[in-house]
Amino acid sequence: MADMDRSKKLKRLVSVQRHMEKMIENELSIIVRQREEVNTAMELTANVMTSLDPIHRGLSRHYLGRFSRLATEEKQLTAARRSQEARLAKERSKGDRLDERRKEALELEQRAREDDAVINLLEMMITLKDTSFQQG
Repeated sequence: MADMDRSKKLKRLVSVQRHMEKMIENELSIIVRQREEVNTAMELTANVMTSLDPIHRGLSRHYLGRFSRLATEEKQLTAARRSQEARLAKERSKGDRLDERRKEALELEQRAREDDAVINLLEMMITLKDTSFQQG
């Protein structure tokens, strides 16, 4: 009976593991979106910095500082993306291993049920033979 519970427990663990994967995927998508926004802002800032408009020339120091901050943020987001991708791969492999263990436990449980059925059948046959032997 404890073996029967094992596959159910592993199934719940696999479910939790897959949920964690989805959470990490969501975090990763947020990071990717933020990185795209930062890259767009960097591109816009670079275009404004190279503009020939006299208004922008006076604010070049401000634009340079903004570009520098955006570049730093982009590097941080790139590192965070790599970290999340590695974490996602790790969690996926954990989930896959748990799922394999679940399948193995399910097979063992099925074998145990089949063995029990055969044993019960043999016991019934022995009981019937004993009863018929005693009657005869």
